[in-house]
Amino acid sequence: MRTYFLSLLSLIFISAKAQQPKSPDAFLGYELGKHFTPHYKVVDYFKSVAQSCEKNIILQNYGVTNEGKELLIAVVSSPENMIRIDEIRKNNLRSAGLLNDKPADLNMPTIIWLSYNVHGNEASSSEVSMKVLYELASGKNQNLISWLKNVVVVIDPCLNPDGRDRYVNWYNQMVGKSPNSNPLSREHDEPWPGGRTNHYNFDLNRDWAWQTQVETQQRIIKYNEWMPEIHCDFHEQYPNNPYYFAPAAEPFHEIITPWQRSFQTTIGKNHAKYFDANGWLYFTKEIFDLFYPSYGDTYPIYNGSIGMTYEQAGHSMGGLSIKVDEDTLTLYDRIAHHYSTSISTIEIVSKNSKKINEEFRNYFNNNKSNGSGIYKSYVIDGSNSNKLNALKQFLDNNKIEYGYSKSGISAKGLHYNSGKEENFITGQHDLVVSTFQSKGSLVKVLFEPQSKLSDSVTYDITAWAVPYAFGLDCYAVKEKIATFPDSDFKKDFPQNDSYAYLIEYNSFNDAKLLSQMLSNGIKVKYAERDFVCNSKNYKRGTLIILKNQNLNKIDELMDLSKKFNSKIQGISSGFMDAGFDFGSEKVHKIKMPTVALVTGSDVSSTAAGEVWHLFEQQLDYPIVLINSSSLASIDLKTIDVLIFPDGNYKMLTDKESNIKNWVKQGGKLIAMESAVSQMAMGDWGIKQKKEDDENKSTSYDDIKKYENRERQSVSAYISGAIYKLTVDDTHPLCFGYPDYYFSLKMNTNVFEFMKDGWNVGVIKQENQISGFVGNAIKNKIKDGTVLAVQDFGSGSIVYFADNPIFRSFWENGKLMLANAVFFVGQ
Repeated sequence: MRTYFLSLLSLIFISAKAQQPKSPDAFLGYELGKHFTPHYKVVDYFKSVAQSCEKNIILQNYGVTNEGKELLIAVVSSPENMIRIDEIRKNNLRSAGLLNDKPADLNMPTIIWLSYNVHGNEASSSEVSMKVLYELASGKNQNLISWLKNVVVVIDPCLNPDGRDRYVNWYNQMVGKSPNSNPLSREHDEPWPGGRTNHYNFDLNRDWAWQTQVETQQRIIKYNEWMPEIHCDFHEQYPNNPYYFAPAAEPFHEIITPWQRSFQTTIGKNHAKYFDANGWLYFTKEIFDLFYPSYGDTYPIYNGSIGMTYEQAGHSMGGLSIKVDEDTLTLYDRIAHHYSTSISTIEIVSKNSKKINEEFRNYFNNNKSNGSGIYKSYVIDGSNSNKLNALKQFLDNNKIEYGYSKSGISAKGLHYNSGKEENFITGQHDLVVSTFQSKGSLVKVLFEPQSKLSDSVTYDITAWAVPYAFGLDCYAVKEKIATFPDSDFKKDFPQNDSYAYLIEYNSFNDAKLLSQMLSNGIKVKYAERDFVCNSKNYKRGTLIILKNQNLNKIDELMDLSKKFNSKIQGISSGFMDAGFDFGSEKVHKIKMPTVALVTGSDVSSTAAGEVWHLFEQQLDYPIVLINSSSLASIDLKTIDVLIFPDGNYKMLTDKESNIKNWVKQGGKLIAMESAVSQMAMGDWGIKQKKEDDENKSTSYDDIKKYENRERQSVSAYISGAIYKLTVDDTHPLCFGYPDYYFSLKMNTNVFEFMKDGWNVGVIKQENQISGFVGNAIKNKIKDGTVLAVQDFGSGSIVYFADNPIFRSFWENGKLMLANAVFFVGQ
């Protein structure tokens, strides 16, 4: 009997011990803050804690990165809450109006989502996530036990594992036996491209709404399954900065509610209590605003949450230890500060749980009952099915509802193309997006033609309207327009007995199709001019596939056409009703070019990444990556197209170089953004437009007040404004476009009209459509070229003064870059 009793006590002891998770220090074998932890060890730690604490933690895997690294979240709460965790999750969806099976219960716990390490080289965050998980799971802190009764905490330990490991692996190789805090030491000088971005060098903290990257796409699916009331995004800034926490700086977008503003202040005051007690410096209400919709604070805000950015000093320069003024900043310090705001957030939210839940529900109820903003419906032209499908995919990703209008309905609205109120009649396939829905505020922010700025000193771009980005004609209407179920585009695919096949070319999907046809050995031609065949009009740029040149490829052609939803038409003769026949010199063969991209330390890593991602993940077309440092010494004769993204290229300013000789011998150079400006200094043929003397400032304008220096600096600043270009749609660069194009302008680069080239896209007079442009530079951005093509010896040059694929969300420019590669100079 005594033996049985002792055995029972041993089992109880062992069971209790098994429920205690290991601390990060015990699991990792070193004190948290002594080393940077690789991502796989962070994941292993989360799995270990979850296994030890099954009653109050669950792990959910939500995907993998481009490099195959695991993405996951931990969901933590009290054991009582975890028993009903799926009901708590569904309750939030009810509050958000995304689940309508029964009314929401406002007494349910509030959901807090903590996002760590979206920028890989801001590497303290993932270390913090392990400490937060342990403290929540261990049950040693009575305050946390109490707070977890009112909240569910979702922890994403690393949003960007590829970038983090790039930084951590590099740092661990560079650091010596002990960290060197001297800022000149190599461990504080991270090489190109740095760990901030993901595998394709995308900044994931600019991608929340657009969801161009695989990490974001998978995360937002999971985010929309939980719809948290609170979201915290953990970052780092330069080492000499104090800690930043909410409330945020102006400009606030006007859609942000008084409650969202005031509770940010409530949270900030709670943080300040702990920072004051420890003597830690901090600042609020400066630098980090709430305007651009694709951040980790604004996107949750526009989805009803209280979204916040927390910024700790450190960044990639911080390493494990760095001297700052008269002090030394360590990784231990960085962990302590981020841990403090993590726990403080949980505390203040727990104490205000019911009020937060009420305001969260009210946010969505107001959207559904009253709509959002002065424009209640956005009517999008449905004549281009592929462009419309791209928009629909974007709306689906964001859980935004839409429908279709009836054909022939008369309405009045602000026309995006003209910027004026106009009468219009709805078309057969027109899409309607209403703000009378749960996501109505998000709709307003993404679609409104002109966002209202409360302060011109802002952190990011100020224009992004979705219709401009997707190249779709749109009307913003002040009334609710009735919608109806799906309006399918029906496409008939021709039989295999045709003489030739014609493919209308007017969307990026058609460029994808062209890319795949070339890659699969299908011979393709294009028409330089409009023509008429079988009484049907075909636009210049139409793709032509002759059957007798592709006898064993026709089935493959049909499969590809269906895959990319392209309009394909079989014809029985090469004799045209009007225009040139297919044997004419005005019908050109498209060769499969070998394309290379300049990368490396002279290049903007994000700009290079956008091109790399476009070719590999969207066009699925091979691209050679060449380091800029190698360009002067390598033979480029096997390269047909060389792309210079935004960067600093001394070789482009040289009067003689192997790059110039390569172009003269038949190469095609595509220059983007600052690369064009440098070519303007290098005797290539393009010249920077000079400011007129009448626009120069007077001596009185040079008298400035010191305290206004930040505000006065923005007078010469452009922060992502949209301009309407007049384009030559007869030029191959603009095949598939109308005679205008909306460009997102991030710089003041405008060039003189070319005398010995083609001015394909020009700004005439003042054609600013949306976004902020400083008064001192407005007059400069007019009457000049921003898209140009030039013959150069036997080769050609394509100039993009603006980035046509900015952050990969500027969908309408992708076709143009494809045209530059596949059509120009053929």
